[in-house]
Amino acid sequence: MSGIVWHQAVEIITPYIVRITTPQYLGTGFQITYASNNDICAIATAAHVIEHADDWQEPIRIQHMGSEESLLVLESDRAIILDLERDTAVILMNRNNLPMPASSPQMIEQGQYLKVGNDIGWLGFPAVSQSDMCFFGGRVSAWRESDNAYLVDGVAINGVSGGPAFFINDEVPEIIGVVSAYVPNRESGEALPGLAVVQGVEQFHELAPTFKSLEQAKRDGESIE
Repeated sequence: MSGIVWHQAVEIITPYIVRITTPQYLGTGFQITYASNNDICAIATAAHVIEHADDWQEPIRIQHMGSEESLLVLESDRAIILDLERDTAVILMNRNNLPMPASSPQMIEQGQYLKVGNDIGWLGFPAVSQSDMCFFGGRVSAWRESDNAYLVDGVAINGVSGGPAFFINDEVPEIIGVVSAYVPNRESGEALPGLAVVQGVEQFHELAPTFKSLEQAKRDGESIE
C-alpha cells in the first residue's frame, strides 16, 4: 500500500502548529505562508479566537509546537486580517520571532473542495487538556458552497478552533480548512451529537504573500475587515 498514514500526516503538519492564547480565549493556529520579502510570517486561525484581542489591542501569546518556544505578540508587532463572515483570520508578524519552518504547508488548490465521504483529520488544543495537542478525525458530511464551509461528522472542542483540517493526498497531507465551530443537535430539547464546521481556505489563497511590511499589512487589513 502506497501513501502515508494518519500518524505520519500528523508528524508532517505538527511543525506548523501554534497554540494561541488571549486574555479571553484559547485557540489553535497554523503557519500558512511568508510574505514576498520572506520576512513576514502568516498564521491562520479562526476569527472568533482573536477578534476581541484585536478590537481591544490586547497581547496575543503564540506558542510554537515544533520548538515549544512562546512569544507574546503586542498590537504594535502584528497585523491582523479578519474575515468575520467566514470566521477565518490571519496574524502577520516578523518571521524571525519564532523558529517556524522555512517552507509552507500544502493547501488544497484554490477553487477546489473535498468531496463528501472523504476522511479528514484536524489538530488543536482542547480546553479539557490545554497543554496537549490532540488529533481528531471524521468524514466530510457536506460541502456548503454558499458558506465556503464543510459540515463534518466529528467533534470540535473549545480550544481546537483555528486548527487545521486536512486530508491525505497520497504522500502529502493537504490542508482544506480551519476548524470553526461545533453545532450540537438540539431538536429534541437536549444537546446530542452534531456536526463540526470547517471553514475553507479561500481567504488564505486570496491573501497571497504580497505584503512587503507590517505597516502595509495593517493598512490593507483595515480595508479587508
